[in-house]
Parts: sequence; C-alpha cells; structure tokens
Amino acid sequence: MSISKVFVARLANTPAFDQNGDRVGRVRDVIINYRSSQSPRVNGILIELAGASRRVIFAAMNEITSIGSSQLIVDWERVDRHSFEQRGEEVRVFSDLLDRSAIVLASGTRGVVEDVAIQQADDGTWSVEQLFLRMPRTTMHMFGRQPSKYVTWDEVELDLDPTVDTPATQFLTAHSEMGPSDFADALLELPEERRLEVVEEMPDERIAAVLEEMYEDDQVVIIDHLGDERAADVLDQMQPDDAADLVGRLDDEKSEALLALMEPEEAEDVRMLLEFEPNTAGGLMTTDPIIVSADTTVAEALVLIRRQEIPPALATTVFVTASPYETPTGRYLGLVHFQRLLRYPPHERVGSILDSDTQPVPTTATDIDVVRSLARYDLVVLPVVDDDNCLVGAISVDDVLDHILPNDWRSVPREVTLDTQALTLPRKPLIGQLDHQQNRG
Repeated sequence: MSISKVFVARLANTPAFDQNGDRVGRVRDVIINYRSSQSPRVNGILIELAGASRRVIFAAMNEITSIGSSQLIVDWERVDRHSFEQRGEEVRVFSDLLDRSAIVLASGTRGVVEDVAIQQADDGTWSVEQLFLRMPRTTMHMFGRQPSKYVTWDEVELDLDPTVDTPATQFLTAHSEMGPSDFADALLELPEERRLEVVEEMPDERIAAVLEEMYEDDQVVIIDHLGDERAADVLDQMQPDDAADLVGRLDDEKSEALLALMEPEEAEDVRMLLEFEPNTAGGLMTTDPIIVSADTTVAEALVLIRRQEIPPALATTVFVTASPYETPTGRYLGLVHFQRLLRYPPHERVGSILDSDTQPVPTTATDIDVVRSLARYDLVVLPVVDDDNCLVGAISVDDVLDHILPNDWRSVPREVTLDTQALTLPRKPLIGQLDHQQNRG
C-alpha cells in the first residue's frame, strides 16, 4: 500500500479504480470490527459500484493496493462482488461512529468523534489508531476556535449502540454529493432510529426530495416522526402528486391535520389530486408543469426550463394555454419540446412553433391509455386536460414507472438483471393487461 495511515473522513466519496485504471465505483464507508479490549481491526471498505446498479460491495483491506484521499485502487479480480451484508460485530465508521459522543477517561470531558485515523501494521493488517475529537468550548476558548484532541481508543469510553441519540451531521456530510435516489438507499440501510436521527438534521427541501424516492411505508414512518408542523412543511416542498400519494396513505384525521397546516395553494393541489382514482391519468399527474402563453418568447421559455426546482422530466416540455396560466388553466393549445425551442431564435413566439398533433389525455383516461400515449408520441411528459379541454396537469415517464414497478422494487437484489426481473418479479395488473392487449392486437 502506498499510504500506511489514513484519516477516514477524507475518504468519503473517493473514486475507486481497478489496477488497469478503470473506475469501478466510489467509497461509501469503512467497516471495522468492534472489540472493546483493544483498537478495532479494519475489515475493509464499502464501495458503491459505478453504473446503473449502484450496488454496494465489500473490499477487504488485503484486496486494496493503494489508498489515499484522492483515489482508491483495488485488486478487482479478488473482490467478492456480491451485495454487502453487515455482520453483528461490524460497525460502519461514517454511519455509526463519526459524530458520536465520547468521554475522555482521564478528564471525564465529553467530546464528539470528528475523524478516525486508521493505520497499517507491519503484518499488513489495519486498525483504528486514533480518534480526533471535537471538544466543548471552555472559557479560554469561548471566542476562539473550538478545541480538539487526539486520543487513542483505550483513552475514551465510546458507546457504539446505534440506537443511542447522536448528531448526524457527519453522515450528511459524507453523503452530501448523493442524488435523492441514492441518498434514499443509503438512509434505508441504517437502523430505523438512526435513520430518523439523520432525517431530523436534514433541511425540509432535502427531506422532500428523498421522500419522493422512497416506498410509501418508509415515507409514512418519517412523516409520522417529524410531527405535524414540520411534516406539513416537507409536504409543501414535495411534488403535488408525490405529496398526494403520501397523504393518501395516512388515516383521515392525520391527513386532514397536515392539509390544514400546508400552504393553501399546495394543499388545494393535493386535495384535487386525491379526488382521482390512482389508476387514472388524474391520479398519476402532477399539477406543476411549465405553462406559458402563446406570446411567450423562446428565450423566456428557456429561462423557465433552467429553473433548478423544475424536475428534469418536466423541464423537457413547455405547455401553451389560454389565460389563466396556472392549473386548471384556460384552453389547452399545444406543447413545445425543449429541443424545438433550441432550434428557433430567442425572439420567436412559442405560439408559432406549437406541436398541436400530440393529443392530451383526459383525467379519466386509464393508466394503460397513458402508457400507450407516451409511447405513441415518444413523449417524456404527457398533458392532461379536463372536460373543458383546460390543462390540469401533466404525467411524466417517472410517474408511470413508479406506478408500474412492484412496490418492493428497491429491495430486489441489484445484481439481478432486468430480464430476470421481468420473469420473476411480481408485477402490477397494468403490466399484465398491457401484455394481454398486445397479444390480442
């Protein structure tokens, strides 16, 4: 190994490469074998694989040929690439150890573990050498930097029970670069109490984005834990269709309490969506597509698309209606795909470049009709109109995928291929109906 001592907090999200220089993933955590009588042995490193699978695998320390703050090199031929399963005596440094409280035995002072140094011995094994503690401020340090201290393992008393309440800022820092879907997976790997502890430290907007990527049962646990006022704030930040799906899982008393605390406009959208059956276009749609008038210029439309809060799928299409321009709008006129916007000069009016051939679906359209329309017109987003042909929402491909996929799709082993899943996974009625109709025609 090129380095014999490493501070593990610096390894968070470090890219991992094989010996040929090909990137295989990134560091997700460091696994130690906790033994109270001596410094814990470092068992290995968790690597999240690159690519669509995002599977987390375990690389033993003797399979790592180089380790540093900028890269990790792994003897890839020796690594067991099955999904990692944590053993009872193992502790994750990022998730379970960093940011935990520790008592310095000599002084009785309580500090917080901010980093861990691991070191390689002459026999090639690795163990925890030092803990870097952030200590409480004293009168002397009140107006200066917060004091810190290096200690060895036997100099502190540390409770590694994952159910003990501890701060979660280090876990959030270590996973700060993850997108909502991957971060949702990382959260679901934690014990429930630890997961809720982390959620408490997250900003409302981040919680909302992560909840949108979770199975509804896990969403309900988090919403119940947050308390009504904060839960309502989080629901305000969610896409209306996702918020409606979540509120629909709660009992009537809880859902009414949360709707009463939400912003009136957001609550109104959620109430409207709850009126539709889940297997219809109205039940699948979101009420927040990009809507403009026919006089809007290409430049103005592109500005709306660039807004950070717009989900990627919805940002692919601009819908054009008569006034008013918030759902439910005036009469639906047509849509413009962002690629078409890029082909015209900035001063061009979107009303002159409308795609009027793509037909919207009514709120009562079945989920099968929705899928067929998306496929027929090669769309990422499909307009939904009411009986008066006024735009009331839009359905994106990701909404349809969430509806089609089995409820337990996140728990399916990620090494299973798509073809195998198609043969073995329990599928919702929609897929079977589509198969049946395709066979008929």
